[in-house]
Amino acid sequence: MEKEYQSLTDRDLIAVVLSNKEAFSAIIYRYEAALRRYIFRLGVRNSGDIEDILQNVFIKCYRYLRSFNNSFPFSSWIYRIAHNETYDFFRSKKRRPEIALDESLGQNFLNIETNDNNEYLFDKEVDSRHVNEALESLDKKYRDVLLLRYIEEKDYAQISDILQIPPGSVATLIHRGKIALRKALEKKQ
Repeated sequence: MEKEYQSLTDRDLIAVVLSNKEAFSAIIYRYEAALRRYIFRLGVRNSGDIEDILQNVFIKCYRYLRSFNNSFPFSSWIYRIAHNETYDFFRSKKRRPEIALDESLGQNFLNIETNDNNEYLFDKEVDSRHVNEALESLDKKYRDVLLLRYIEEKDYAQISDILQIPPGSVATLIHRGKIALRKALEKKQ
C-alpha cells in the first residue's frame, strides 16, 4: 500500500491519511529510516531504545495528525516530535547524548564555510571520530542546530520549526556553533 502513495507530496499524503487511517503506514514507510538515523545521531545507541522512541513518535503523529497545521512542512513537525521524544528519553534515563557520525556524514562538517571568501573551516584531514568527539563537547543548543543543518540538511525555517526557536536565533546558533566546533577540533589536533 505504501508504494501507491510514494508520488504524493506530504500535504497530499496527510489529506489521504486523514480520510483513510489505514494509509498511515505510508507515513511510517516514508519517514522511518530518516527518523531512525536522526535519533541515532542524537545519541541513542541501543536499537531497542531507538525502536521505542520511533514507536512513540509515530503514536504521537497518529494521535495529533488532525491538529497538524498543513501550512507548515510536515517533515519539520515530525522531526520536532522525534527530537522531543529523544530528549525525553535522555531525561528519563538521566543520560547525556553521544553523537555519532559515519565517515561520509562527517565529511559534511569538513565543508562548512566560515565566511563569504569560501574559506573552509576544517582541514580535510580531520576524520569523523574527531568530529564526533568535538560535537559531543558542544553545548546542546549548538550541537542540535549543526546536526540538523549539516547532517539532516534542513533549512533555517525547518530548524526553526523543529527546535521551536526564531529563525534569527537559528542563524546565530549555527554561526556560534561553527566557531565552537572549530575551536573544539583545534584542541584535538
